[in-house]
Amino acid sequence: MSHAIFLRSDLFDAGRARHGFFTRRGGVSEGPYASLNCSLRSGDRPEALRENRRRVAHAMGVSPERLLGATQVHGVAVATVTQPWAEGEGPEADALVTDRPGLALGVITADCAPVLFVDAEAGIVGAAHAGWRGAAAGVLEETVAAMRALGAEPGRLRAAVGPCIGQESYEVGPDLRDAVLRAGVLPDPGGFFRPGEGDRFQFDLAGYCLGRLRAAGIGQADALWRDTCADEADFFSHRRRTRAGGGPIGHQISVVALPA
Repeated sequence: MSHAIFLRSDLFDAGRARHGFFTRRGGVSEGPYASLNCSLRSGDRPEALRENRRRVAHAMGVSPERLLGATQVHGVAVATVTQPWAEGEGPEADALVTDRPGLALGVITADCAPVLFVDAEAGIVGAAHAGWRGAAAGVLEETVAAMRALGAEPGRLRAAVGPCIGQESYEVGPDLRDAVLRAGVLPDPGGFFRPGEGDRFQFDLAGYCLGRLRAAGIGQADALWRDTCADEADFFSHRRRTRAGGGPIGHQISVVALPA
């Protein structure tokens, strides 16, 4: 049996918290969902999704019913998780935090940035889904605030930005740039935009997320700098699917958990 393939950040101590930025490899789905599609809201076969998520849960050292995810809506809501819920019945939120061992927090992406958080000393972890809207609106800062409410300290926090669309691939219009500039927070948000063709810009989503994390006082933050749009072999990508004319698409998952 093939195994789910995932990437790790060097920032996290594997003995204190398990984590993985899973690729699209190592699952059983077929066609446009091949192969480790983990999105319950896709049109993939339910039995394939169950097996894919079982493999992810196994890699994280938890049972499948303890691999949890929210209904993501590109907002800033954060859910504090104290117990498992039924598959597909997670709250509407774009981040999850917990201090309970044995619960695995997952976020689904296909170009947006997955961001995982660990305060190893306090035993608190978090996972956030940060597209440009959520990042500009403050989902990362809200995740930090929710972790602080559980007892985490920003100076102890380590955060890793996983694979997401890279600046070379992320052409955006002036409306998106203007929205990010209006969000403020950072002294020079325009520095994350490089001039493109005509009135277009190339946006550095991972760099912007890192800037917001560091401004929030995170102890250590880094990114994996993997471009989901440019790497079809390893990642699903909404932008790549759109350029190809649309159609079904899978999503990868990123997970963090405290060992039981």
